Amino acid sequence: MSTEEKSLNFIEQIIEEDLKNGLSKDKLRFRFPPEPNGYLHVGHASAICLNFGLGIDYQAPVNLRFDDTNPAKEEQEYVDAIKRDIEWLGFQWDKECYASDYFQQLYDWAVEFIKAGKAYVDSQSSEDMAIQKGTPTLHGTDSPYRNRSVEENLDLFERMKNGEFEEGTHILRAKISMNANNMLMRDPIMYRILKKPHHRTGNDWCIYPMYDWAHGESDYLEQISHSFCTLEFLPHRELYDWFLDQIQSELVSDSQLPVRPKQREFARRNLSHTVVSKRKLLQLVEENHVTGWDDPRMSTISGMRRRGYPPMAIRNFANTIGIAKRINLIDVSLLEFCVREELNKTTPRVMAVLNPVKLVITNYPEGKQESLDAENSPEDESLGFRKVPFSKELYIEREDFQEEANKKFFRLSLGTEVRLKNAYIIKGESVIKDATGTITEIHCTYDEDSRSGSGTEASQRKVKGTIHWVSINHAIEAEIRIYDRLFTHENPDGDKEVDFKEYINPNSLEVITGYLEPSLATAKNSDQFQFQRLGYYCVDKDSSAQKLVFNKTVGLRDTWAKVESKE
Repeated sequence: MSTEEKSLNFIEQIIEEDLKNGLSKDKLRFRFPPEPNGYLHVGHASAICLNFGLGIDYQAPVNLRFDDTNPAKEEQEYVDAIKRDIEWLGFQWDKECYASDYFQQLYDWAVEFIKAGKAYVDSQSSEDMAIQKGTPTLHGTDSPYRNRSVEENLDLFERMKNGEFEEGTHILRAKISMNANNMLMRDPIMYRILKKPHHRTGNDWCIYPMYDWAHGESDYLEQISHSFCTLEFLPHRELYDWFLDQIQSELVSDSQLPVRPKQREFARRNLSHTVVSKRKLLQLVEENHVTGWDDPRMSTISGMRRRGYPPMAIRNFANTIGIAKRINLIDVSLLEFCVREELNKTTPRVMAVLNPVKLVITNYPEGKQESLDAENSPEDESLGFRKVPFSKELYIEREDFQEEANKKFFRLSLGTEVRLKNAYIIKGESVIKDATGTITEIHCTYDEDSRSGSGTEASQRKVKGTIHWVSINHAIEAEIRIYDRLFTHENPDGDKEVDFKEYINPNSLEVITGYLEPSLATAKNSDQFQFQRLGYYCVDKDSSAQKLVFNKTVGLRDTWAKVESKE
């Protein structure tokens, strides 16, 4: 990558500095290391775009490694979902790896740690250990088991592996220092007993390595040059390096594994009106606040995909917000802007009416039907034209008519003219109301010489407004799901005194019936459209041949900002 092509972020500057200091470019290798204990969310999307983007920029391989060291929470379902999400975003990994691939090697190295006096089996209760570990301002005290003999430690560790002990009775700890200022360095746990089947290794193991022990060593075994992670892992870097020091200096020779991984951290970019904690997302699912991990209101990648967010919009969003050293809150409107910008370029236009009122063209011949040409996209001429049926009775949006309108209202009213999109100029004449005073029908007349594209002088006549419509006789009825922010609070995690679920928006989903032009009859799952003048919508997976279901992806403009400004 040429440094002259763009300004470098601090992550790229680290890589460039390492290359200047002798790291061979062919030794560059990155990784994305999710734990398969939930679905990926928008925060992961930024990390995916960072690591795979570096791979593209530097023409370096990127591993997908699953940090699968906790069988109590991990499932194959999550592995499959993660792979699906990464591929959907448009990235390909070089090697598919698992921490569980290295269970035997990690165990063997742990045995060597014991032999070298760098690890011991601790038999304290978790409560005693918490007390013994001290506090950030008070040093810890040695475990009463810290000076067990090598022989006793080897025997106990092997028996832990063989399943002779119950969970919680013993752990293996690294022997570092109970006086370290960094509490993570106070004899951290390397192994614990977990008698649960693993999604890959089954019941082969009943002891599992802790994240801090498995992660850096997995990076080392895979020859990862740069291990990028979020800022909460900054305190872990000292332990990451300590473990590598022991491996590199005593257990393997430099000639075997010449590249030493470098961990560096970047800040999370939190998204407004969302939560991105897997634990909290799981709560939303398990407590039925949403319909599942792929609910279109969720911040998961699968939820955004189902809502109709295009993958390139998410990649553009990640590139726009960039990489930073400080945590900050990104307004979700920026993500929606990226979605809107991408969809504007790629989606065909169609007509749909979501809040209908009947429009009758009184001077249009009874029984007459026309097939009018409609452009599929002003952004992409290759999408061509489609035919839209036109008849005497139409649906228009109720908001597009006012019986008495002021000068700033440029849609239909009594005595004024508007153009029906792709069709004729009409003039409002009268209305019919029900007993409550609600308008049930609007009567109008049309200028039969004013059809769009006909080339007549009347068709060139300018009117101030254009509205969309669908022919009642040809309209397709569909379920329309209108989504809003899942949380009413900008930062639902920000108030630690209040349960984040207190901010769940009770109006985050509205289900209505819409009426669509008949060209949508063959629309398939995930197909995306711009409903002209209304917004972007996609076909939901709940659709069937008997019933179309559409999700609102995003509006044509940011209406949320307008709502907030009025409050």
